[in-house]
Amino acid sequence: MKARILGAAALTLSVFGTAVLADYPERPINMIIPYGAGGATDISARSIAEPLGNAVGKPLVMANVTGAGGATGSVAVQNAKSDGYTMLFARVGSHSVSPAMKATLPYTLDDFRFVTVYEINPVACAVTPNSGIESIDDLVAKAKDGGVTYSSSGVGSLLHLAAVMVLKEFGVEEPLKQATHIPQKGGGGAATAVLNGTANFLCTNSSALSSFVANGQLKPILVTTAEPITGFDAPTAAELNKPELHKLVGWTGIAGPADLPDDVSAKWGEWMASATADQGFVDKMTARGSVIELMDPEKSGEFILQQYEAFRALVDELGMRIEG
Repeated sequence: MKARILGAAALTLSVFGTAVLADYPERPINMIIPYGAGGATDISARSIAEPLGNAVGKPLVMANVTGAGGATGSVAVQNAKSDGYTMLFARVGSHSVSPAMKATLPYTLDDFRFVTVYEINPVACAVTPNSGIESIDDLVAKAKDGGVTYSSSGVGSLLHLAAVMVLKEFGVEEPLKQATHIPQKGGGGAATAVLNGTANFLCTNSSALSSFVANGQLKPILVTTAEPITGFDAPTAAELNKPELHKLVGWTGIAGPADLPDDVSAKWGEWMASATADQGFVDKMTARGSVIELMDPEKSGEFILQQYEAFRALVDELGMRIEG
């Protein structure tokens, strides 16, 4: 796996400096969002759509192609013609968590060519203000008594792995037994489950939680960053001496099929540099707790590999590998 990821990154090292074809794009570009409306991927994609479309100079046709934890939309791009007219908003769930957890995933990381990772979403854990859980210590104590439930966007999702990883880091020895997983259909459903009392807590991307936190519906008790997150009054993993949790972040990137040509990738590098410099986009995403950081293909590959290895180690340790 490591050789494949770094090999793919090496092939695209020159993405920002390669000569480009003058006639691309000649028509609208299909942009596949592999998750549903209102989730972190959809928010990111639709927020960058305007500045990215301005940079491209052609319409971007946004399409939510959902199912199988992001796999359905990802496969649509994997099997697309490698001409740059079908591209993917790749996500941590589809391209870090799923490869680490699912034995029968219909693709591997080397089936895609990443143009960039451009957005980092810290993960935050949250409860309702009336839950009686005031801190991560309260949550852990409840879990050790076997009385905690958590929601996610599905089995094998980032939200599933994140809750388990947090509990494990804070001393819950058997989180799969000591906490009850209540999977939902999507990130919005996971938040609703906590809001209506179906589950005690969730750990998800800050961008997906920000509106609930801002209006007082959810209370954050932990963020996985070294630095505080705007709008989230909660201790950081660094403050709690849990640096391993810094790897637990969401991200959004753009990828095409594995054999996407160099000249097409080069244009995407230029467009993304322009789009991520748009102050309106940066302000909108920063207000949601996101960090806008444009990575070149090499850095993207290294970052995705680091996440994959951390997640796979946890999956192997706890026996979370999904075989079916």
